[in-house]
Amino acid sequence: MTDIVQRCVDAGLKMTGQRRVILKVLGQAEDHPSVEDVYERARLLDESISIATVYRTLGLLDELELVIRHEFQEGYARYEVNSDHHHHLVDLETGQVIEFQNQELEKLKEKIARDLGYDLVDHRLELYGKKIKRK
Repeated sequence: MTDIVQRCVDAGLKMTGQRRVILKVLGQAEDHPSVEDVYERARLLDESISIATVYRTLGLLDELELVIRHEFQEGYARYEVNSDHHHHLVDLETGQVIEFQNQELEKLKEKIARDLGYDLVDHRLELYGKKIKRK
């Protein structure tokens, strides 16, 4: 059983065949798919899956914090399995989402919160940029 499926079972989610297909699509995604992307990929595996099922499943997974819903200033949501802690840099020209981790940034976020008198409990960081054109 994959990690995300086990996490769903542990959260008490009933594991239907269609949910397993949607979880498989999310688990194999190397990008941050939209609802429509998940739907199209899931339909290749199970033609009986409806867009409504994908919306309901992603909403439920988001409520259970098993997936993370991102907006990325595009007017629609993208999803990823909630696993390792990382941040995103979004290429404004191509829409490509680059995941990154940075220990200096992690320390700086903690320091900022501490300097303001807080324990950092949660955060989300998204950077937006355009590729530097080299001559």
